[in-house]
Amino acid sequence: MKKAFLQLHLAVFLAGFTGILGRLITLNEGLLVWYRLLISSVTMWVLYSLMKRLQRISRMDILRITGVGFIAAIHWVTFYGAIKYANVSVGLVCFSAVGFFTALFEPLILKRRLHKTELLLGLIVMLGIYIIFQFDTQYKTGIIVGILSAMLGSLFPIYNKLLLQRVNVETLMTYELTGGFLVLSGLLPFYLHYFPAPDFFPDWRNLGWLLVLSWICSVWAFRLSASALKKLSAFTVNLTYNLEPVYGIVLAFAVYHENKFLSHWFYAGFGLILLALIVHILLLREKGRKLKAA
Repeated sequence: MKKAFLQLHLAVFLAGFTGILGRLITLNEGLLVWYRLLISSVTMWVLYSLMKRLQRISRMDILRITGVGFIAAIHWVTFYGAIKYANVSVGLVCFSAVGFFTALFEPLILKRRLHKTELLLGLIVMLGIYIIFQFDTQYKTGIIVGILSAMLGSLFPIYNKLLLQRVNVETLMTYELTGGFLVLSGLLPFYLHYFPAPDFFPDWRNLGWLLVLSWICSVWAFRLSASALKKLSAFTVNLTYNLEPVYGIVLAFAVYHENKFLSHWFYAGFGLILLALIVHILLLREKGRKLKAA
């Protein structure tokens, strides 16, 4: 269990760094994700084929995994869209809403009872985001896109947990990113028609950051997260990912000095989100103590 938590927190730190990369990479958010999926999926096919970690899976599982990959791809497009419409800090805070959506969707998908505590903690997070939305009006478009990203981001860890019962991590991630890439490739011409991009090909600077995003913050981080998901609940994983804005915002403050442009309402809303995270950690510790005592 301790190893799973360590893997999860390292994955969360790397996820927080993707917010910084979303601003460093100047490509359109659709192209950014397309290149991310291309580099990551090719890397996984080469790496895991050499390691002989890829399993044979049925056509039905390929279709299921492709569908989950598409959800993940659209989640990333909206995530980076939120950063570009607002800023790194606001985009990352909106991701915290993933806990609320998980509390709603996980019982429906996994057919278990609704936990009132999980829902309450998720609502506290939503209240924090609402405070920012209501008073930092210049970020409204970015917040709306960010909420959509959080809703989509709550779904694929739940489905991954089901798929990991019969498919190993390497096979799941490889087929998932490949499926997301193929579906997004079909949609990209339409996306670029409505959201045109000045450049299609990345320059050397953008290419360097894309490699960091793909190899370190995707291939390695996804493996860590999926491995942790085998031992932890989807809600625990998603709520722990509320640390993503903490890491990302600290980096945004240090790199871009975004603290100079955020109002006290942002900090009030973010404080509520941190409160929900702290309460959840305390509840997990208490639950762990009771299990040991039993």
